Amino acid sequence: MEDWAEIRRLHRAEGVPIREIVRRLGVARNTVRSALASDRPPRYERAPRGSVADGFEPQIRALLVEFPRMPAPVIAERISWPYSMTPLKKRLREIRPEYVGIDPADRVVYEPGQITQCDLWFPETKIPVGRGQERILPVLVMTLAFSRFLTAVMLPSRQGGDLLSGMWSLISQIGRVSKTLVWDRESAIGGTGRVTTSAAAFAGTLATRIRLAPPRDPEFKGMVERNNGFLETSFLPGRIFASPQDFNTQLAEWLARANTRTVRSIHARPIDLFDTDYAAMIQLPPVDPPIGLTQRIRLARDYYVRVDTVDYSVDPRMIGRFVEVSATPQRVLVRCGGHVVADHRRSWAKQAIVTDPAHVEMAGQLRRELARHRSTAGPRSPQHAEGHHVALRALPDYDALFGVDFTPTSTTPVPEGGIRKEATR
Repeated sequence: MEDWAEIRRLHRAEGVPIREIVRRLGVARNTVRSALASDRPPRYERAPRGSVADGFEPQIRALLVEFPRMPAPVIAERISWPYSMTPLKKRLREIRPEYVGIDPADRVVYEPGQITQCDLWFPETKIPVGRGQERILPVLVMTLAFSRFLTAVMLPSRQGGDLLSGMWSLISQIGRVSKTLVWDRESAIGGTGRVTTSAAAFAGTLATRIRLAPPRDPEFKGMVERNNGFLETSFLPGRIFASPQDFNTQLAEWLARANTRTVRSIHARPIDLFDTDYAAMIQLPPVDPPIGLTQRIRLARDYYVRVDTVDYSVDPRMIGRFVEVSATPQRVLVRCGGHVVADHRRSWAKQAIVTDPAHVEMAGQLRRELARHRSTAGPRSPQHAEGHHVALRALPDYDALFGVDFTPTSTTPVPEGGIRKEATR
């Protein structure tokens, strides 16, 4: 490289003849002429050598035509590959795109108020939930695409009612909702490829829509996926949590600072762009959307209802009647005829029993009243459907009516020391 540059300088800049350049540098005349004729620096190129995969390439291509994504170990087995896997994998990297195709990803420009990306993050830290239990709980993460404003909250489960409650909690904090909420194929939102009925009702009330990402395409909502990693590496390390409520309190304090950082991709702080995002969002409706876990059941004798593996007591006076159960991450309410007959704090533990002492006292009172009533009422005589008493007859009366005698006297002699056996009814 240095000789090539020096030859061109001497001849073109200083006008030194080729013969003098040959004498000064000690190189051949043809080398000088080649250097002057070339417009590019010299580069050593090794002659390509053959690969052990060359002889197998027709068989490899025949398999890729029918099965473009066939793994390398399977191809090696099909073609009886006798060498190490490195040459085969190298050849597959070169020729597989011809059959699989190339899927480029375009850069997306997000407009204010258009999109909010949603996802679940599962921190590895186990959270104490009471009753001596610790659980790994889901965290709902939502990111405004334009401003990169980040919100998150921990939930007791990934059931649809709890996810919708978490979404409403975060949307209420913002004060408005984006025109589109992007979700992956979360089972409670759209695991079948279509938005579930409860999620569609939630979106319809807010006048927004839920868009499901294509299957196996995390880049479709890569912004919130990166924020999950941001939470994993920047929020979680070194923290200790006493309860889910403590987790959410610490998370809210951290998010207030995280939204003031400068995001490199937009060269701005989310808190500075939030007002622009907010102005383009949809206003919230005057009524709350349907959220929470709901069910309608007939209250059994044990006067308990089950919500997410936990049993909650209900006023025992409602036994035998239909009750409506609604549960949010914070409370469990049971109503009957529009009146609240049970109000409990939601337990995030598993297989627990939550009892109101007033319900136990009422159940004891009802049992005592029933026992007292039975003791004072005495035996009840049967009554006809019209109300008059029905007479009870003894069984021998029916024997006499039909002329049947079930106790005849036996004429068989009684053996010595024996006992006469008589027929009995």
